[in-house]
Amino acid sequence: MPYLLNSPFKKASLNIMKELSNSQLMRYSRHIMLKDMDIDGQEKLWNSKVLIIGLGGLGCAVAQYLTASGIGELTLVDDDTVDITNLQRQVLHHEASIGLSKCLSAKASLRAINSEIRLNTIEQRLAGKHLADVITKHDIVIDCSDNLITRNELNLQCYQLKKTLVSGAAIRMEGQVSVYDMQATTPCYQCLSQHFGEQILTCVEAGVLSPVVGIVGNMQACEAIKVLAGIGQPLIGKLMLLDASDMSINTFSILKSPQCSVCGEIPFISE
Repeated sequence: MPYLLNSPFKKASLNIMKELSNSQLMRYSRHIMLKDMDIDGQEKLWNSKVLIIGLGGLGCAVAQYLTASGIGELTLVDDDTVDITNLQRQVLHHEASIGLSKCLSAKASLRAINSEIRLNTIEQRLAGKHLADVITKHDIVIDCSDNLITRNELNLQCYQLKKTLVSGAAIRMEGQVSVYDMQATTPCYQCLSQHFGEQILTCVEAGVLSPVVGIVGNMQACEAIKVLAGIGQPLIGKLMLLDASDMSINTFSILKSPQCSVCGEIPFISE
């Protein structure tokens, strides 16, 4: 049974959605041929606004496939510049991009893939009210960041604003993906991350196999499309773990924690 989207598209009858042009019907015909997607699902994608936090290995893969898939509007957020060490896995950046803003480098590559979509860039680290204001303007948030502090803050803001969060991480030859719809009966990212230690390794310390970030990022893009189009069964309340060393994939349930400081019985008190 297709997933019933908890988003502004439930109120589509109250709003006039932009219809696809004849050329777009041809462009996205391989999507439209899918029984669950059809024209309605593709039009939902075309009317979607997606926020991508981080344009490293994960963010490049996510942005590339969402752009090709016909998401109507993407906002790219990253305060970093392209370094030579990024080129091993961050496929939207090129040798000529070294030293440039990751946002502008990615935007140029994405524009070459699909000139029809709207691409916004924010070349600074978002936090607090500024982050909340940006999240409010989007239908879904995709976390492609590389640190626990950012992930936890994104989770908190998405929970308070009831915006679905698609989370991904990759290191060494391992990766994980999960989806949080921020409903009363389902867990949030904090329910999972509260079990992590304070010291979380990054690719800088531990390294990462380049295709792994592509696999995980593409899975994040797939989950986002499923949520936005209302198709399939997204990984809500589930954690998918990838081990590329033997190419094994395992999926586990995430338990909602009554002690969670974000979504549990103990209310979060902002300062």
